[in-house]
Amino acid sequence: MTNTDRRVAVVIGAGDATGGAIAKRFSKEGYTVVVTRRQKEALEGLAQSIRNDGGDVHAFGCDARNETDMESMFKDIEADIGSVEVVIFNIGANVRFSILETTERVYRKVWEMGSLAGFLTGRAAARVMLPRQRGTIIFTGATASVRGASGFSAFAGAKFALRALAQSMARELGPQGIHVAHVVVDGAIDTDFIKERFPDVYARKAQGGILSPEHIADQYWNIHSQPRDCWTHEFDLRPWMETF
Repeated sequence: MTNTDRRVAVVIGAGDATGGAIAKRFSKEGYTVVVTRRQKEALEGLAQSIRNDGGDVHAFGCDARNETDMESMFKDIEADIGSVEVVIFNIGANVRFSILETTERVYRKVWEMGSLAGFLTGRAAARVMLPRQRGTIIFTGATASVRGASGFSAFAGAKFALRALAQSMARELGPQGIHVAHVVVDGAIDTDFIKERFPDVYARKAQGGILSPEHIADQYWNIHSQPRDCWTHEFDLRPWMETF
């Protein structure tokens, strides 16, 4: 198989839960998967798991907040791996501080991770997809994308900005063949973080009360698979017992 024959899915922020599950889902469908985190070493377990299942995966250590890093990475993927068809931006940046305890450094860092990095990802993806007039770009949002809560001024600010970016990109790129979607993930996800920090919430798992990363990944695949005459831009995912 030549590079131009390979269909590539890029997951920016491929952690051990949602991002990893998304990478595995696209690999299962025959995509060559590129997974990124700031530290490449943190991807070794995920990459090996995909290889063990027969998948083709490439891991990159990349700071998504750095313009040069992002541009170089997409250039290398296109030159050495294959044609980028799907890009998922999955960086979280969730922190909780009262407004009086939120320092300029905290606010700036959360904005850089949750918003600026999304812009750099989306722009780099658009640059390689537009000449082919096809591709899917999906941004992972949160409850904070649509509703700011007490203690989450930095996180909500970043996620609101990411949602606005996704809307603008969808209106600009959709007529040119690029499907841009924004996912509002509203609820706790089955992760070690939730299990360790919020045991009462994690107890809902037995009732299907927290989000499964694998089920989230299924929905991302479904969005990418939509025909051009029936595209979704924004959708929300939440457990059946979640209030909203």
